[in-house]
Amino acid sequence: MDKQKGIETLFRPNSIAVIGASATKGKLGNSVVRNLLDSGYDGRIYPVNPKGGEILGLQVFRSVGDIPGDVDIAVIVIPARFVLEVVEECGEKGVEALVVITAGFKEVGHEGQEAERKMVEIAKQYDMIVQGPNCLGIINTSEPYNASFAAGTPEKGIIAFASQSGALMTGILDYSLMEKIGFSKFVSLGNKALLDESDFLKAFGNDPDSHFILLYIENVTDGKQFMEVAKEVVKKKPVFVVKSGVSEAGARAASSHTGSLAGSDTAYTVAFKQCGVIRAESISELFDIANVYDDMGLPAGNRVAIITNAGGPGIITTDACEGMGLEVAQFSSDTIDYLKERLPPAAALYNPIDALGTAQPEDYTVCMEAALRDPNVDSLIVLLTPQAMTKEAETAQAVVDTHQKFPEKPIVTVFMGGNSMVYPRIVLNEAGIPVFDFPERAVNAIAELYHYTVLRDSLKDETPPKFDVDKDTVQKIIREVREDERRVLLGHEAHAIAEAYGIPVAKIELATSSEEAKQIAEELGYPVVLKIASPDIVHKSDVGGIEIGLQTPEEVEEAFLRIVENARDGRPKAIIYGVDVQEMAEAGKELIVGCSRDVQFGPLIMFGAGGVYVNFLEDVAFRLAPMTRTDAKALIDETKISTLLKGVRGEPPSDVKALEDTILRISQLVTDFSDIVELDINPVFAYEQNEGVSAVDVKITISG
Repeated sequence: MDKQKGIETLFRPNSIAVIGASATKGKLGNSVVRNLLDSGYDGRIYPVNPKGGEILGLQVFRSVGDIPGDVDIAVIVIPARFVLEVVEECGEKGVEALVVITAGFKEVGHEGQEAERKMVEIAKQYDMIVQGPNCLGIINTSEPYNASFAAGTPEKGIIAFASQSGALMTGILDYSLMEKIGFSKFVSLGNKALLDESDFLKAFGNDPDSHFILLYIENVTDGKQFMEVAKEVVKKKPVFVVKSGVSEAGARAASSHTGSLAGSDTAYTVAFKQCGVIRAESISELFDIANVYDDMGLPAGNRVAIITNAGGPGIITTDACEGMGLEVAQFSSDTIDYLKERLPPAAALYNPIDALGTAQPEDYTVCMEAALRDPNVDSLIVLLTPQAMTKEAETAQAVVDTHQKFPEKPIVTVFMGGNSMVYPRIVLNEAGIPVFDFPERAVNAIAELYHYTVLRDSLKDETPPKFDVDKDTVQKIIREVREDERRVLLGHEAHAIAEAYGIPVAKIELATSSEEAKQIAEELGYPVVLKIASPDIVHKSDVGGIEIGLQTPEEVEEAFLRIVENARDGRPKAIIYGVDVQEMAEAGKELIVGCSRDVQFGPLIMFGAGGVYVNFLEDVAFRLAPMTRTDAKALIDETKISTLLKGVRGEPPSDVKALEDTILRISQLVTDFSDIVELDINPVFAYEQNEGVSAVDVKITISG
């Protein structure tokens, strides 16, 4: 099945059947037919209803099989219990794509889930693609056609939008008509039975009518596929996403909403970052960004000029710029001289430009033209507050005229006020100038578009390194652990796996008696550390299950007996295999490297400050495996402790290269072995440059 070929048919059909078409106004089947006609679709429309007759001037066919010509798309709006039979009929007819608006599938429980599975099975048998079920439909303004039950059709534009929530789309459609935001494609994903966000993202990336991509998702069907597709698309077009289900309650709601399983929100944030997708925090932010891009495109850099007629808003805007990673531009001497000659002596000239409360439209024109001519300025924010002498509408027109004169640099406006700003905002909207009520939203929109350009340019076609490792040893240990009906590896087993992948570890052996513990200690050399060996005791210090710095055979013997007794008292039901005897590693900077396996995206690697306070300091960063050398460097640099690793106050720098190698080896390990669901190395001691690292305590849990 060629999904992209099917989506191309979905985007540009020559004929559409509406199965479940109705003559009754207000019913879904009537709304879909009406929207197709009202949108100006010039292909063939075939209403299908067992009653026959005529709907909105179109002949009605009793079944899809009765239609005399070919059918590219079938839009299905009938009760769920009849859908499977109709899907089979569509397959026999040779329909290429289905848009299943009907609800009542996996979102309602097991029975619906089974029906959805059968629907996909039938569709694949006939090589048909399926959008939905449980969706709003699809709109393509370029054809144009509207095969949805939305109350209207958006204006033609360059923004492609796909949403997992159909109801949200109807609200956004209404909002877009008011704000004059145009769309190229408007796609409701629904339950994503066959076509998902990755399929449409790839199609949007190849679509010549779409230049900016927005997604609202509650989950990702295949995390790795999404990342692969997104990395290619963002090289050509910006991709912005809102991911809901951030809170625990939200994740539960997302799951029940679409029958999906939401993954870790941290994994989503990391995935988006690694593949160049910008995550918006809200729907309003998403469309603020889209509005600015739609009208102004991308800024060439992060240098912003600010023009205002009031000091306070100018200061707020300046603070917002610096807080969001934008630079308040430094004007050239020519710009300063130009402004000095034309503005009142009391005006502030050095950015933000404060043209004073008496500023007239011509003063704004002087300021805007000066700023836009300046080579140190990449974009412009124009602020206006209603003062006694302010001419709001005329100033809005001055902005429009200036943009027409200098179209290459983005202009974003903030017209603060109520009734006095209604008509000026209309003037700006009609001319395609983004206008906001308050500065922060304007600054954020420019900042996020700039951040996209930085992220896009930072993406590299880099291959994760492959180290020479001992997979056979790892397979053997995991097999033996499974045979022992365990999921948690003992310390010596986890260390052996790390060692098999070239990770420097402190030597460790299992002792089943105090005599054996003394013998191992002699072989390893003093001092040594003793740890209880039990899959049921993860946090050993909580039960007195660890003793360090043991210097003599007598201390080892006493510690062995004490540790076993403490473990039995603290965890009476715990299975105890003995005590691990480990060489005591030389202390270094305490770090942690770990991994958990996300349900959608796979292995999520963590790095940060380690030791007993790791959960309190929370100085950690994340990346998804497999990782490149660039990923490993960025992972370390995101943490506060990275500053210490570079050397401070006369301390020598740590062996960051060895640390990168350790992270990359762990990335390779958890990529090679999907059995490993959790891995923690805490602490990892980092030594001085060229002295390496040492993994002191390794914990591994495998899947059941």
